[in-house]
Amino acid sequence: MPGIILVGLGPGAPDQITREAWKLLSTASEVWLRTRHHPAIADLPPSVVFRSFDELCENGGTPETFSAGVVQRVLELGRRAEGVTYAVAGHPLVAEATGAEVLRRATAEGLPVRVVGGLSFLEPALSALGLDLAPRITLCDALSLAGTHVPPYPPDAPALVSQLHSRPLAAKVGAVLCAIYPREHEVHLIHAAGTPRQLVERVALSEIDHSEHMGALTCLYVPPLEQGTSLEALQEVVAHLRAPEGCPWDRAQTHESLRRHLLEETYEVLAAMDIDAADAVREELGDLLLQILLNSQISAEHGQFTLNDVSQGIHNKIVRRHPHVFGDLRLEGVESVLANWERLKEGERHNKQSSGGLLEGVPLALPALSQAQEYQDRAARVGFDWPEVQGVLDKVEEEIREVRAAVNRQELTAELGDLLFAIVNFSRWKDIDAESSLRTANQRFKRRFGFIEQDARRRARRLSELTLEEMEALWQQAKASEG
Repeated sequence: MPGIILVGLGPGAPDQITREAWKLLSTASEVWLRTRHHPAIADLPPSVVFRSFDELCENGGTPETFSAGVVQRVLELGRRAEGVTYAVAGHPLVAEATGAEVLRRATAEGLPVRVVGGLSFLEPALSALGLDLAPRITLCDALSLAGTHVPPYPPDAPALVSQLHSRPLAAKVGAVLCAIYPREHEVHLIHAAGTPRQLVERVALSEIDHSEHMGALTCLYVPPLEQGTSLEALQEVVAHLRAPEGCPWDRAQTHESLRRHLLEETYEVLAAMDIDAADAVREELGDLLLQILLNSQISAEHGQFTLNDVSQGIHNKIVRRHPHVFGDLRLEGVESVLANWERLKEGERHNKQSSGGLLEGVPLALPALSQAQEYQDRAARVGFDWPEVQGVLDKVEEEIREVRAAVNRQELTAELGDLLFAIVNFSRWKDIDAESSLRTANQRFKRRFGFIEQDARRRARRLSELTLEEMEALWQQAKASEG
């Protein structure tokens, strides 16, 4: 029967191949191997013609191109009249990216697939470690993991990474893991598990590519980080707080009651960023994240949406709006990216049949300076902008003249608003965030005025007793001391 046979070669030793797999491999005329570097191959009958995909890896391709190349070629071979037998280490569907993808795509196109299982690397690896990790263990294929930027699993769960077959691949996997784990995190390299050559090395994560024993039968055990280091753990804490046996205060909260806290936490994040304090930013971001999880949990309890829905929604939106990263579109420079972003959003508004205009999505609760700059950004992306910065400066000067010419409070209020709007536009042209600029100026004023207060206290005088000239002199001292 034409099609594809996926065969597991077991973890390494020839006697670990199943009887079904051995009979199939012994009678096959041709077998394609993910890699020829498997000890059991040498014990199979010499009459079998073995071909491998090692050259795809040895030619300097990336993990993504290797996996894609193998899958594509196996599918092509499977479409032949005689089909194809494709053999991999371990079990073809356990932490084996190419086997699983071949099965998925072949099934989608109606190509027959037979899976001949094998003992996976998992059992001998766990035996080598002396661990029982079944309740929470995460299994990864090294090639799949190397193609990511952060580990695609919670770091407070243990993980086993299969087929870490070379130092270059180990370096790529290590770089991905170091995005979450400390570089000194102790991990275990397990070589040839279940065979007489079995060896377990304990090394720092940053040094996994230094091992001299790396080969086709190497896998990696990554112990979990401490409790509470995953988003899932925090989600469980929040759900517990809202449960019947949880906290009365948290159970009483609603979207409406949390609005004030959400806004306060957002401003506290900004305040920590203003003073460039990394520990404070980390802590305040945690407080803000708690508000997101609380609101998501409340909606989940009302059957509206879950945190997973929130995550999927923003995931899909970001991927959709970055076709130059996740698709084939070619864009050059930030301006091209922003212009395309606005075109995509315009299309989304059209598809939703929304009557809202270009500026409707800007939150009304934004601080006025941020709101003004966002309005101007959006308008500029569709061409509503001054052609040169001089036009912006001319507009600022025009608004200053109109402020001076205002004859009553109503006119002055309107003209001051226009002047502030024009100044924000100049900030945008100079790529300066107006809100942050004013916040920095506020902090500068607070710091310098505090200097005046400290000097008054040192001299046992009240602020109201200082003359304007004295305060101005102290202000200049404070300014000079800042360098």
